[in-house]
Amino acid sequence: MIIGVPKEIKLQEHRVGLTPDSVKLLTKKGHEVLVENNGGFEAGFTNDNYKVAGAKIIDTAEEIFIKAEIIVKVKEPQANEVKMIRENQIIYTYLHLAAAKELTEGLIKTKSICIAYETVTDDNGRLPLLAPMSAVAGRMSIQAGAHSLEKNQKGRGLLLGGAPGVEPANVVILGGGVVGENAAIIATGMQGKVYIVDKSKERLKQLHEIFGDKIIPTESNNTDLKKLITECDLLVGGVLIPGAEAPKLVTRDMVKSMKRGSVVVDVAIDQGGCVETSKPTTHANPTYLVDDVVHYCVANMPGGVPRTSTMALNKATLPLLIKLADQGYKKTLEENKNYLAGLNVYKGKITFKGVADAFNLNYTPAEKALIEQA
Repeated sequence: MIIGVPKEIKLQEHRVGLTPDSVKLLTKKGHEVLVENNGGFEAGFTNDNYKVAGAKIIDTAEEIFIKAEIIVKVKEPQANEVKMIRENQIIYTYLHLAAAKELTEGLIKTKSICIAYETVTDDNGRLPLLAPMSAVAGRMSIQAGAHSLEKNQKGRGLLLGGAPGVEPANVVILGGGVVGENAAIIATGMQGKVYIVDKSKERLKQLHEIFGDKIIPTESNNTDLKKLITECDLLVGGVLIPGAEAPKLVTRDMVKSMKRGSVVVDVAIDQGGCVETSKPTTHANPTYLVDDVVHYCVANMPGGVPRTSTMALNKATLPLLIKLADQGYKKTLEENKNYLAGLNVYKGKITFKGVADAFNLNYTPAEKALIEQA
């Protein structure tokens, strides 16, 4: 099968769909891999690295979209890329469609087969292709938040870990999933006072077993969230509903009640954000102020550490890609319900309920769509 890896064109996105090591595995199995010229350069992978691995270097994205049967990306197709997608072409990438109506409608029109990393599941209902980037984003959220607390970044002028005789900053992490756990790893390491808010008693118990008294586990149903947010210095939003728009847990009034120069890092911004005052930003211009509260809402946080992110991502995405290339999408998806959960748009139909519900569009279960469009 012909696999295409175009260069990412989203602003400040430096990751790449495949590493040279991944290319080597695919070419050894007889597949042809086309990589756009300097597609991996910003992640530290040269054209020569890809050539040695067996890839062909292609000058333009247009040629890759024309020739490839599978397009492997990191971020959702941008407007120019959507125009190049062909009918029956497989698009394998992060999509986050519940927060992107125009993209969803565009992909429907292409009649392509769109498999989203973020909704592929495992046998325990977890999201193994989202997890590595959630881990990176969770860790980066504390780095970004600590930096944003500095006075020259319009923050409160606080050192997150405090100093001898000075109390550390209060860190509130909403969501105890992969983002929340990894945020806590860095926040506790920096000696912050860390609250983790989650609705699951069982998950909070697990986190307490991991971190001990370094965190304060807080059950969302039994706490005054506004009071907690009012008193915090750094708020990290790490709440996720797989494939659906993030719930707005933090209202505008709650933000208004926060201290001047406190910081919000909304990691859920890819899915619309869990803070009412959040709007997507970029690595080039990562923050803005609302009611004197610094908002950091970069929609592709792991893109800031592209080498680490690309290698971590490929470990998760490669097994399914190999299956798709070896035996085709239909057999692969029919045989594995966890892979089938990744199918978001199929030949003009929305096959993921969270996306259909977000825009009040028709939903066709993925199993049914595969049969109907056989």
